[in-house]
Amino acid sequence: MTIFLREIQSNPLHASDTFPFIVPVIQTLKTLEFTKSVTFLVGENGSGKSTLLESIAVAVGSITVGEISIERDTTLTDIRKYAQSLKLIWQTRTRKGFFMRSEDFFGYVKQQARLKEEMKKDLEDIDRDYKGRSEFAKNQAKMAFSGQLHAMKSRYGESLDAYSHGESYFTLFKARFVPGGLYLLDEPEAPLSPMRQLAFLTMLNDMIKRNSQVIIATHSPIIMAYPDAEILLCENGKIASVAYDDLEHVTITRSFLNDPQAYLRHLLE
Repeated sequence: MTIFLREIQSNPLHASDTFPFIVPVIQTLKTLEFTKSVTFLVGENGSGKSTLLESIAVAVGSITVGEISIERDTTLTDIRKYAQSLKLIWQTRTRKGFFMRSEDFFGYVKQQARLKEEMKKDLEDIDRDYKGRSEFAKNQAKMAFSGQLHAMKSRYGESLDAYSHGESYFTLFKARFVPGGLYLLDEPEAPLSPMRQLAFLTMLNDMIKRNSQVIIATHSPIIMAYPDAEILLCENGKIASVAYDDLEHVTITRSFLNDPQAYLRHLLE
């Protein structure tokens, strides 16, 4: 079992009535221990699980999936104020890994597609502007753009946006994954079908076998079923360890699938 980040301690120096200090889980958090290689943060929308995960990512100094420094990510400006109050207790310090939110994934795919098109246009412009000049001069001018396109193809295949969301997610993840890292994932199920979520469990298991620690905020009963994981429920301003079968996410999903009409009769009256 690999554990890099063993504990976080929260001690805000200045009380504030602004986000994220007003989030109940943030207000009450003193100490949070990580005892397993895989930890799930679960809870309803607005429970604070994603805010907590973002705060950990900032305190760790992780990079986002788009290779942007946490310090330069403008969407985390408010989170940074709180993250300064977090003390990290490491079992062993690692600087490998990354932080990924579902919106970062979609944004990165679009960014890569836009960058690829821009470089293709630059190559076409060179063909036009260097018409009549030597092939050597033309190739020299193209070198930087051709090199970047080749690097993108080597890393992600033909194109991330040429795949389905599920396929591009796995392609991106596998290209960025290195063993021995701390991975912080916010709702990875967003681009994944149920079948792809099962495939994600296989990928997650491979990560753990390769000495990684993973902390995941999720709503997915499929993903949170990963064996021997710690499940931490964020609810009513508290964080508590819960068993998989006791989770409302699980009991409602299971009950609905066993008899959907019983629910639909009441919901659609």
